[in-house]
Amino acid sequence: MRVLLADDEKLQLLRLENVVRKVLPAEYEVSCYVNPVLAWEENEDKRVDLAFLDIEMPVLNGIGLAKKLKKNNPQVNIIFVTAYDHYALDAYKLHASGYVTKPVNAEMVRAEVEALRYPVEMKARKKLQVKCFGNFEVFSLGAPLNFRYAKTKELFAYLVDREGAAVNVNELNAILWEEDHKSYLRNLIADLRSALRSVDAEDALVNRRNAYSVDPEKLDCDAYSYAKNDPDAVRAYRGEYMAQYSWAMFDSD
Repeated sequence: MRVLLADDEKLQLLRLENVVRKVLPAEYEVSCYVNPVLAWEENEDKRVDLAFLDIEMPVLNGIGLAKKLKKNNPQVNIIFVTAYDHYALDAYKLHASGYVTKPVNAEMVRAEVEALRYPVEMKARKKLQVKCFGNFEVFSLGAPLNFRYAKTKELFAYLVDREGAAVNVNELNAILWEEDHKSYLRNLIADLRSALRSVDAEDALVNRRNAYSVDPEKLDCDAYSYAKNDPDAVRAYRGEYMAQYSWAMFDSD
């Protein structure tokens, strides 16, 4: 699924992108533009499934951009995002899927996505979708995977980063804490197993001789796809990799 975001105000676009990425499955391709003309030029020969468009933009406003996108795909879902509510009639005439006012939040976007005029079926290939570019996030069939402890998520992130290589408990302890917390590490392992079990994906975690790893074949991971030169993954990488973790490094060469 291809998603396009357009807003000529950079901070508003960044806020919108953060919200949309939290709501949508990690495997969806999200492209962001502060220049609506460029948004059209780069997508005039591509199919866009969902677009979040600011209405008041210079040269080409959101209404005009929506009309152009509809020429390529008459069933594109258009959700207008604006600080004003007096464009509702124009949006209605375009058969827009939704209309939200700024400031946008996750609840607003989720409500619109769940009620798209032209529903788009998610085609998840595997039970777990892992997003490493930007902040590390884990989803199962579009829903965020819930961990009891924040450190559990970091533990899983490190295992994903190692891409199937076994990591012993001493290394995990050193990565997660400066002091010895091996007893607490057992709680994190149990929490990770529980979270994976809740989505029937416990086999993604491998345990051999007091060492742990992930099975890369069980994950849809943007970083793994990037290594295979998947064009969608290459476009998704913007220089940030597991940004919330100081130990994370990504070789993009």
